[in-house]
Amino acid sequence: MTVPVWLVIALPLMGAAVLLLSGRRSDRWGHLLGTLAAVASFACAAVLFVDMLGRDAETRTTHESLFSWVPVGELRVDFGLQLDQLSMCFVLLITGVGSLIHIYSIGYMKEDAGRRKFFGYLNLFLAAMLLLVLADNYLGLYMGWEGVGLASYLLIGFWSHKPSAATAAKKAFVVNRVGDIGLAIALMVMFTAVGSVSFGAVFDAAPVLTEGTLTAIGLMLLLAACGKSAQVPLQSWLGDAMEGPTPVSALIHAATMVTAGVYLIVRSGPVFDLAPHAQTAVVVVGAVTLLFGAVIGCAKDDIKKALAASTMSQIGYMVLAAGLGPVGYAFAIMHLLTHGFFKAGLFLGAGSVMHAMDDEVNMRRYGGLRKALPITFVTFGLGYLAIIGIPPLAGFFSKDGIIEVALGAGGVKGVILGGATILGAGITAFYMTRVMLMTFFGPKRWNPQIHPHESPAVMTVPMILLAVGSVTAGAALAIGGTLEHWLAPVVGSGEIHHVLPVWVVTVIVLSVVAVGIIIAYRMYGSRPVPEAVPAGSALTVAARQDLYGDVFNEKVLMGPGAVITAGLVEIDDEAVDGAGSGLGAVVGRVSDGLRRLQTGFARSYALSMLAGTVLVVATILAVNLW
Repeated sequence: MTVPVWLVIALPLMGAAVLLLSGRRSDRWGHLLGTLAAVASFACAAVLFVDMLGRDAETRTTHESLFSWVPVGELRVDFGLQLDQLSMCFVLLITGVGSLIHIYSIGYMKEDAGRRKFFGYLNLFLAAMLLLVLADNYLGLYMGWEGVGLASYLLIGFWSHKPSAATAAKKAFVVNRVGDIGLAIALMVMFTAVGSVSFGAVFDAAPVLTEGTLTAIGLMLLLAACGKSAQVPLQSWLGDAMEGPTPVSALIHAATMVTAGVYLIVRSGPVFDLAPHAQTAVVVVGAVTLLFGAVIGCAKDDIKKALAASTMSQIGYMVLAAGLGPVGYAFAIMHLLTHGFFKAGLFLGAGSVMHAMDDEVNMRRYGGLRKALPITFVTFGLGYLAIIGIPPLAGFFSKDGIIEVALGAGGVKGVILGGATILGAGITAFYMTRVMLMTFFGPKRWNPQIHPHESPAVMTVPMILLAVGSVTAGAALAIGGTLEHWLAPVVGSGEIHHVLPVWVVTVIVLSVVAVGIIIAYRMYGSRPVPEAVPAGSALTVAARQDLYGDVFNEKVLMGPGAVITAGLVEIDDEAVDGAGSGLGAVVGRVSDGLRRLQTGFARSYALSMLAGTVLVVATILAVNLW
């Protein structure tokens, strides 16, 4: 007997409700309840996964309609859930990695006075993301989408007593609202064109819709994905989001928020497959972002911001693959899953380093930590090897698969996309090697008053488990086409066009990776790392400023927006308010004039009557004489 799908969402949602509504009474045990809710949700997901394995591929989809949600006019939306092979991948990732992050947080947030509230927000984050990937319609997805946005705002700004954290939370919220407008417009177009927002109805109607309608839906969905997954041009919030506690960074970057955009594109595959212009836009966004994030990562001295730029780049790989259609969907999801392991491990490793270094984040003040933090060093190192694609670790299988799909696009397109993905692999090797060398190797550069120490077991055990996933997940998903066959009934499949033998592509990619490692070693391993930030080239300065993403937003969006707003305010003050004020003034003057005629004195009325009589008589005489 299996468990109901809704229970997977209900458990963390119940945990959030108890922790956030019970107040200080739950301070002593709140972190345990929050962790238990996450683990129980993972256990339910595991039961559902085993049940799904026991059924044929064509009968693995489960639908649950809980109640009639929106019965308004022609719009009928049930609150329904859909568990299939695609959503199962996300459910296992969200609950599995999310549970490890909860366990890690017990130790990381031990001394924080708001720990109970923090775990409530973590539970809320899991519940919202689970609703997002389990909803069987776009309106339910939108509800989870907004819930994820709310939870991220609360967690990024958790230490809101710091102005930087409060600002970062507000920035993430505002930027994501721009993307959310895209999703809202897409829902409106769907309802107008199809009369429904359910996945089944929209996908069944897609072949008969006009290409213009499908393109409009696709572009609006892409705008939404850019916001949640921090893709160009809505990427500027991700680096600042590191102001939240480190477990939040791991949760956002590995298991929840930034993966939402990839899910949205892959889930909406039937729309994008029939909208080539929107599909091309997805590919362009992915290719630009994977290089954009990689370049930024090369210049960051803050360990968490370097990893944040890495996330932006790796999500770019996934978006690019998703933009290549059925042949790329499985590889996009594969990289998303492997990335969930090694990126969560890297962020938790960064948190362990900060824990040992009194919350210092500047890598120029690290150095030589491999001996003081042996477990952190090994687990972080395995995540490093996985993300740069060293075989047989997880990233090798998933990233090389995307590179082969990109090269297989053929012609000039294949050359450009393949070149971008290979170049991105080399830059990734450079900045991640830079992080390793500046943190764990070289002479000690930290304050003598700091005494680094390894983290407690409650923090290191999740890091070890994630490191195991970083090593094994890629082979488990790739060998024999396991994940491709698993996802094929939902997202379809395609044959990769191999322009070069697979081993040749592997040799080329590993050679480029080796070049990135060598350059990083020559710059940061074979010479002292200065504590002061060098001046650097123009590109380095630009990378430190996030390639002027904020400047672009201020000049191109915020500046003109402020001018337009000021103009509208002036129109409102002068035209709208002026028209109302002017009408009031006219009425007042007329009233003043009429008031003089209604004085209440009999002699005035008699004089008026006499004057009127004289005027009438005079008029009659004048007419007769004429």
